[in-house]
Amino acid sequence: MTDDRSRVMLGRLRAIDWGDDAAAYEHANSRALLMREYLRRTAAWAKAYDAEASWPFLDIAQLVASEVGIAPEVATELEEALTGVAPSSLKRTCRAAVRWAALGHAAVELPSDLPEDPYEPLLVMFERGGGYFVEEFIDLNGAMVRLGTVESNLAAPPFLTLAPTTLDALDAEGDITYYAKISDEYTRNNLRGIVRRRTDEGQTYDEAFTRNLRWEPTEYLRLYELGHNEVDHVEISAVEAARFIETAVTKLTAMR
Repeated sequence: MTDDRSRVMLGRLRAIDWGDDAAAYEHANSRALLMREYLRRTAAWAKAYDAEASWPFLDIAQLVASEVGIAPEVATELEEALTGVAPSSLKRTCRAAVRWAALGHAAVELPSDLPEDPYEPLLVMFERGGGYFVEEFIDLNGAMVRLGTVESNLAAPPFLTLAPTTLDALDAEGDITYYAKISDEYTRNNLRGIVRRRTDEGQTYDEAFTRNLRWEPTEYLRLYELGHNEVDHVEISAVEAARFIETAVTKLTAMR
């Protein structure tokens, strides 16, 4: 019987437009975060199975249960779908993702202390603008990601928010710095709100993520710099900003 999970994964891969340069640039920020999360998750698996030499574009299913394969017809269709796709490591990870999906059908028991769905961030990244090329950096056609080492990626903060709404909110042109509003009541782990300063082609844009679940212009940073705003703030990472956005979207959507 054909493994439905493998076929679902095959369907996702078939639907990807590998040459969608416009989407790659539009989603450059989120694609970079997704690639970093893929590197982090696979680093954990590679270390656990002494496969650092094969990281990061490795077949985890082969390490976990080499006896589990995919149906011959799925394998044939997969190779047809990957015709013309480059580089070779991209093809390898696509095959690995399909094999990973087969593990669920085979009810293989997986270690509970390792990241779940190691290929999901990469698949979501593909769906938001295609693949990548590896040179001195990982070139995502709109963003560059440093490969680093297994150890450096293990130390990276997890990026667990893969919802399209959150990812879309992270995508914008220009250099972006995020800030969190804080006070005695609202700490870095319980943010009052977030703003971002975006610089693009010499122009600066200050925006706040509002209850309307979108970025809107704000005077907060300018007023603070002029000494007219007593609400304090700290610089935060894109991962922290994503966490706030995800929480806000979930909470406010439930209230509507």
